[in-house]
Amino acid sequence: MFSHLLANDAPDALQRFMRLLETSLADGTFAKLLLSKPVGEDKTLQRLMVREVQLRGERQLSFLWRHQTKDITKNHPVPEALRLVVGQLGTEFHNAHLLAGNQEVQLAFSRKGRPTIRVGKVEAAAAPAEGDAHDREKRRLLSIESPFWTDLSLTHEVRGERQLVPAMARKWKQINRFIEIFSAAFNNSTLADSPDVHVADFGSGKGYLTFAMHDWLRRQGKDAQVVGVELRDDMVALCRGAAQRHGLTGLRFDQGDVRSYTPKRLDVMIALHACDIATDFAIHLGLRAGAQIIMCSPCCHKQLRPQMTLPATLRPMLQHGIHLGQEAEMVTDSLRALLLEAEGYETQVFEFVALEHTSKNKMILAIKKPGVQPEARRQEVLAQIEAIKAFYGIRQQALQELLCAA
Repeated sequence: MFSHLLANDAPDALQRFMRLLETSLADGTFAKLLLSKPVGEDKTLQRLMVREVQLRGERQLSFLWRHQTKDITKNHPVPEALRLVVGQLGTEFHNAHLLAGNQEVQLAFSRKGRPTIRVGKVEAAAAPAEGDAHDREKRRLLSIESPFWTDLSLTHEVRGERQLVPAMARKWKQINRFIEIFSAAFNNSTLADSPDVHVADFGSGKGYLTFAMHDWLRRQGKDAQVVGVELRDDMVALCRGAAQRHGLTGLRFDQGDVRSYTPKRLDVMIALHACDIATDFAIHLGLRAGAQIIMCSPCCHKQLRPQMTLPATLRPMLQHGIHLGQEAEMVTDSLRALLLEAEGYETQVFEFVALEHTSKNKMILAIKKPGVQPEARRQEVLAQIEAIKAFYGIRQQALQELLCAA
């Protein structure tokens, strides 16, 4: 029990509130805590939001201090966090709002400092259903309350709280899906044990994924060094401004092209919707840099389609343009996946939620295998590549040519 954090003469309402908070943390029903109506000396402080996070396998509470012009986030182990909450109630904030399971607890202090408590039930629609622990955990991968989402037009403030812009609900789902895939790959790679991680996101656009990766890595306790590389000046300026306003160290945005950009270190290479052979250049950059994770969402498969000579058996099926296009895409991405495997990566090709509201939603995910690739397996994969090329009459494939020229 954390009752020892309170003075012996602490009012019953405050004691009860802390017991309810402690119980919710113990039984896993804690959702969030909001402290509002600040009364301290800092006149720029508006509210304090508290939520649960996992950092390096340790359960902690994340404190988001919202000021008029900035937000400050600090993470604390649970015992330390509870001591900090006790110190804020009544002295720095006069209102506290706790959501835990189907309970809603409100603590309020009068002008004379006397606390009162109200405990009610959350409406069924707002309360997570029993058995929704998995969904609740998935929502914790990213926080909608992170202030930079407002700069990117994903959220806005409604009655003093950040909420998702309704039109961006699909985008938010897509971003979370990407981080879900990224987090699983990350935890299955050697990077899970690395204190620092260097990421490059090529074609970063408005920076949704770049900010998301930086935020998620920082919440894992990693020294994240994330760069978004983008050709368009306006997008680079927008993202730079947001990162600077919120003091996001280790996050920057450069104007550049994947064909000429050379990072000093690259652990994770991201390239979504790189057109045609730009995907091959991106994969090649990741391979040259020794990236542990390579994630690509290819687009515009133009190189192989004009080269393909259709085997007689397939001509009736592939005489239709749509089928030929799909076949060219399949062959292109299969060759890329096999070339990655030949270089010692465990590779998957699968569909994921489209990030730009497009049907181009195929993902090539490659994770570097530990140790050295057996030469026999490498030669076996290279033979498979040559057999596919011969079957379709393919003479050139960009990634293979880049690897041979290295």
